[in-house]
Amino acid sequence: MRRTGDRAARLFFFLCALTAVVLLLLIAAYLILSGLPAIREIGLKNFLLGRVWDSANGENPQFGILPLLLTSIYGAAGAMALGVPLGVLTALFLARAAPKRVAAAVRWLVRLLAGVPSVVCGLVGMTVLVPFLRERLDLPAGDSLLAAVIVLAVMILPSVVELSEDALAAVPAAYEEASLALGATEAETWFRVSMPAAGSGIAAAAALGIGRAMGEAMAILMVAGNVANMPAPLRSVRFLTTGIAMELGYAAAGSLRQQALFSIALVLFVIILLINILLHLARGRGKGS
Repeated sequence: MRRTGDRAARLFFFLCALTAVVLLLLIAAYLILSGLPAIREIGLKNFLLGRVWDSANGENPQFGILPLLLTSIYGAAGAMALGVPLGVLTALFLARAAPKRVAAAVRWLVRLLAGVPSVVCGLVGMTVLVPFLRERLDLPAGDSLLAAVIVLAVMILPSVVELSEDALAAVPAAYEEASLALGATEAETWFRVSMPAAGSGIAAAAALGIGRAMGEAMAILMVAGNVANMPAPLRSVRFLTTGIAMELGYAAAGSLRQQALFSIALVLFVIILLINILLHLARGRGKGS
């Protein structure tokens, strides 16, 4: 009976994993079939390196996504530069230095932040952050790449904190005890022993954060300005995701405009896939060393 139960459980888990893989492959196949026709018609070079996106021009539409692509990359990189160090240090504080009551309160607040809908983050950013940047930096409009980066950094923070804390909690106590026995201080042990040992988990947190930052649409739709400019910190910009969200409802079914939007989704999918592959390889090398 036990063997039969074990086999049934393994079969069930296998079917769950297979379902996830099949769904991913179906999504990838749909994006490829829907996005490649526009890339073929526009030209891969013109599509990826074109500096003008003017899909609503009926006489001479232009589908260059370089401003959107660079904005998404810079926005995600900026959010990671702000969110990951802050999240990892917060996780280190919770896992090693914080008193129990303080740690419990901070964890509760972090989980509460994780449950805030993205539209609420965007609304707060639009009504508080954007006017603040406009007044403090003397800008004609505060909606900018900088505002989007700050909002994205806040949004990825909970996942980075929780995964990093779990990774730090999984570090064997013997590692730290050996470091302390050799004369290292607690801070030196945390930064030179605990964090490297939890590197794979922290990398997973970073990967999740990048995926969230690259895939977010609603919040940055409200704070970025939604103008297809080449990216600059204080300039209104448009991300890949917001370009899809803004125009998909206005694109006629089967038109080149709709196909170009699917091509944007395909590019976004490939970017996130490559980032996850690179992080997986980096984690593998870290374990090997």
